Amino acid sequence: MRDSHIASEPSAPAISQSDEHAQARHLAGRRSTLVSVFVNIGLTIAQATVGFLAGSQALIADAMHSLSDLVSDFVVLFAGHHSRKGADTDHPYGHQRFETAASLALGALLLAVGVGMLWTAVGKIQHPEGIPPVQTIALWAALGALAAKELLFRYMLHVAERVRSSMLVANAWHARSDAASSLVVALGVGGNLLGYHVLDPVAAIVVGLMVSRMGLKFGWDALSDLMDHAADEDTVAALHATMLETPGVLGLHDLKTRKMGDMILVDVHLEIQADLTVEQGHAIASEAARRAMERDDVLNVMTHVDPVRVPREAPREVSRGARLSV
Repeated sequence: MRDSHIASEPSAPAISQSDEHAQARHLAGRRSTLVSVFVNIGLTIAQATVGFLAGSQALIADAMHSLSDLVSDFVVLFAGHHSRKGADTDHPYGHQRFETAASLALGALLLAVGVGMLWTAVGKIQHPEGIPPVQTIALWAALGALAAKELLFRYMLHVAERVRSSMLVANAWHARSDAASSLVVALGVGGNLLGYHVLDPVAAIVVGLMVSRMGLKFGWDALSDLMDHAADEDTVAALHATMLETPGVLGLHDLKTRKMGDMILVDVHLEIQADLTVEQGHAIASEAARRAMERDDVLNVMTHVDPVRVPREAPREVSRGARLSV
């Protein structure tokens, strides 16, 4: 049998299961993002109003930070809408990388927010006398925002991990960075009320470094996926074992994977007995691909059949000295 490339076609149940999973991911992501939108709208209005009335520049700045979350939420909604589009002529593997691009944008936004916090904090340290006294209500507003953002983070991260969406994970950690900024505001306002004005910019520098590091990590991970980064070792090992267990597969090699958003594209060479018909070899390769695509994160499997000649077992010879018994 000649070497052949086989683009395996998944069976109908596999397609249905994949579509249901994609639909569940989209609905869960959209629902959690809309919750974030409404929370951030409320926080932006409340923080800006209280910050203005209480004379707290830190609380007003945190309101602007909450406003930036609305931008990231709309980026997530935009990417979620486009990533669920099916394959077309220009995108034969679908549009899943819209999510990766959105994660890259969120990483850049986190980095920008972190650098902005550092810049503001350094400016405050250079001019500590410019920090005005604030009213006690600003502290309660900062603590309320801290609690709301922490609860929002835990909710969004739970949803993101359940549906296995890197974009939603990035957006959840963006909410955690907002909780950290609210903690900075609470410490700054508390220090201001106690007369220790320098506590606000010092804490802001620490959190600014944490947020910047988080933005770099998400940005780098998204950039790696856009550069066809392979799946993790455990996933590759599981795919190897699954396809190797397929009846008729004698071995496999050159197993390659690459990320497509949160999905995986697989290329593999399957070793199949050489004296089988093309139809039999295709059936074996299709079954191996079907088993691999039972995973929710496998988008497509491209198989290449390598014929292997298996030596037949030689007939046993009777030794000259042996006698046949009737």
